[in-house]
Amino acid sequence: MMRLRKYHNMDNTWIIWVTAVSTYLVIYHHLGYPLLLRVLVRYFPPKLIPSPTRSYNNTESDNQLSSMVVLMPAYNEAKWIADKIRNLSSLDYPSNKLRVILACDGCTDNTAYIASETLREVTCQHLKMTIIEYEENEGKVAVINKIMPSIGDDIVVMSDVSALISVDALLIAATYFIDPLVGVVNGRYQLLYPSKGEKKYWEYQSNLQYQEAQLGSTLGAHGALYLFRRSLFSPLEEDTINDDFVLPTKIVARGYRSSVDKAICAIELEPTNANQNFKRRLRIGAGNYQQLLRLMNLLHPQHGGIAFTFISGKALRVVMPFLMLTALLAWLWLAQYHILFAVGAALQSVTYIVVTFFVVCNITPKNSLLATLCYLVSSHTANMLGALRYIVGLEKGRWQRVCLPTYNSIEKKR
Repeated sequence: MMRLRKYHNMDNTWIIWVTAVSTYLVIYHHLGYPLLLRVLVRYFPPKLIPSPTRSYNNTESDNQLSSMVVLMPAYNEAKWIADKIRNLSSLDYPSNKLRVILACDGCTDNTAYIASETLREVTCQHLKMTIIEYEENEGKVAVINKIMPSIGDDIVVMSDVSALISVDALLIAATYFIDPLVGVVNGRYQLLYPSKGEKKYWEYQSNLQYQEAQLGSTLGAHGALYLFRRSLFSPLEEDTINDDFVLPTKIVARGYRSSVDKAICAIELEPTNANQNFKRRLRIGAGNYQQLLRLMNLLHPQHGGIAFTFISGKALRVVMPFLMLTALLAWLWLAQYHILFAVGAALQSVTYIVVTFFVVCNITPKNSLLATLCYLVSSHTANMLGALRYIVGLEKGRWQRVCLPTYNSIEKKR
């Protein structure tokens, strides 16, 4: 321990420990964990299944491919639904092995009508699509729980309406499911119009997920696109917030693997401004706290690599804003006793003040590093506020609710 004023040594020992631990965890989560994953993948390479073929031709072997259903819960997606249907119509997968379900969850716009009209287009007429309209908005999780029992296909493809899927995504994913131990397949999430901070952040997250998958222990998925075995689905709790994390993670917890292929791409069309992104992160932050509580058993060492990635990635992410705040306050307190603490406290304070200025003024820095820091600090702030919202019961875990007097399910089949 660093020597402080004699009469303060005993009083400040615990503060020094708090400073050291909180600072270490902050650095480990953001830098140490990614570097450790890289080392593990490089020097302890896992046994991976062969890289799948990247091309597709109609052959008799089509009969051996898994049947797939693309499930799209939707709420007021009139702006994107036509492009999504055209995208699904262009996917390189046998039409007799693929169908689509669009579940309109109490939409107040003309999502269903536009979908029906788009299906009349010549290039989309071959697509086997079912449109379900629910008059009452109950939330994405409720829609998933209601529809899943009626699905008999081998593989379920979860995809957001506003995300376009790469043409050969399903064909590539099908090769992974040849291995009976693979329960989930993920792709690479990209934004069509990302800010500098968003671009760096998602590159960072994608690399983490890919390296975790190489170790056979990636957790969660992105709602833009992921696939799982229908037989492994179990109903989600009605108030589940981050369903795209909980659903695949429950499958992994049962002993199945979650694979990632960078050639499987989902591109998000819908741009978001800083305010929209912050609100989205608030909800995700509440979901992160909820999933930590409900999947606490994954922290047990018996889960091996899964426990390692869950602790290092997801669990630390929940407490990270609190650790960062603790570290800052501890460094400020100890600054009065030693120049090293004073310098550290000053660097943190200046960084947070500058970042806060850019965030509050809604200014995107030209410097890539500063833009990344702004996005990171903003995300952690939203994560902390989201967790607090969940604790006090303000987060209901649903998209915007529409109050209608009656409930009815109308199913239109082509």
